[in-house]
Amino acid sequence: MPTPTIQRDPAGFRLRGLDMTRIETFTDAAFAFALTLLVIALDPPTTMQALTDALVHVPGFVLSATMLMVFWNAHHRWSRRYGLDDTATILLSCLLVFTVLIFVYPLRFMMNALVSASAAMMGLSFGPDIVSMGIVGMQDANHMFLIYGAGFMTMSVAIALLNLHAWRQREALQLDATERVETRLELGTWCILFIAGLLSTLTAALLPSIVPVAAWPYAVLGIVVPIYQKYVRRQPPPDSDSPSAPATD
Repeated sequence: MPTPTIQRDPAGFRLRGLDMTRIETFTDAAFAFALTLLVIALDPPTTMQALTDALVHVPGFVLSATMLMVFWNAHHRWSRRYGLDDTATILLSCLLVFTVLIFVYPLRFMMNALVSASAAMMGLSFGPDIVSMGIVGMQDANHMFLIYGAGFMTMSVAIALLNLHAWRQREALQLDATERVETRLELGTWCILFIAGLLSTLTAALLPSIVPVAAWPYAVLGIVVPIYQKYVRRQPPPDSDSPSAPATD
């Protein structure tokens, strides 16, 4: 009898969770609902002027949806790789779900403000008016970073703890050397994202009246994360006594 082919993702990770669990279905539905909330928050235009006004929110919607998809994809990838469906998985997934449903409005507000501020810096009259959004001073901007940071940190720590849970189950899951490196990489990446949110939140809380430098921890993620991932992949696999990868043919 031929050995069944084991499916792997592009990183070489065996897919143990090809059959969707109820908690994964629930999580997917929550993210879909959060995307719906981003859309229905806009009143349907009934005039040409209303349509023009509505279109200024499109960049903010795109950025917000992209951010939600980053977290959704992390949970989806985790579910496919490990296929865990225990109490810890349910609790951490529920933490992610509850946070995303609360986080969706601060996320949309933050992204609209980002679009407006960026357009103003480039001398463009594009995006919602930042003053009409109630951001009239440094304290308002830093207060926005406080609220956004709380949601960002909670969602990041939920994903990080899911990967930590999988790492603790590495022997039971029989993770091979490649899978252990990828698990450690995922865990470290989401810890970095959590730290960025923490630094931003602390900066906004401790320095509420200065120029909102709380944005910088997020801005450098595009540099820090790739450097970290490249470094981890160059290191020898953790637990050198781990089982070798099984043949796929």
